[in-house]
Amino acid sequence: MSEKNKKEVMNFGLHLTLDGYGGNPKKLNDQELIRKCLDELPEKIGMRKLAEPEVLFCPECNDKDSGGYSGFVVVMESHISCHTFPFRQFVSIDVYTCGEVLDQDLIIDYFKKAFDLQEVETNFLKRGTKFPVRDLIDKV
Repeated sequence: MSEKNKKEVMNFGLHLTLDGYGGNPKKLNDQELIRKCLDELPEKIGMRKLAEPEVLFCPECNDKDSGGYSGFVVVMESHISCHTFPFRQFVSIDVYTCGEVLDQDLIIDYFKKAFDLQEVETNFLKRGTKFPVRDLIDKV
């Protein structure tokens, strides 16, 4: 392939998933605490909110999900979501950014303290590993 036609690529974003176990059921069932987390975390990690967080009650829907809260905040860089399962003392969190840096330790510590988590399981992904460095077509 000629240098002229060679596509330069980079990764598009970083995605941290955090599953928390042994959390405080009262905190995991606290809609305002979840909203507070989604409201203040973006600034702590250098993200900018596009809208206020939304946190909704989710009723029991199957044997695996006995109800809790689901929250989401849209940020310029992507999103943060949080799904609580108070009766299982469990929380599932996604932090996704198109930025180049994501402070995993800060995020993990933040949620461990917020929900009194006893154990966490994390996965860290680089997303869009073939993302073009430049626009491929002209803007209209």
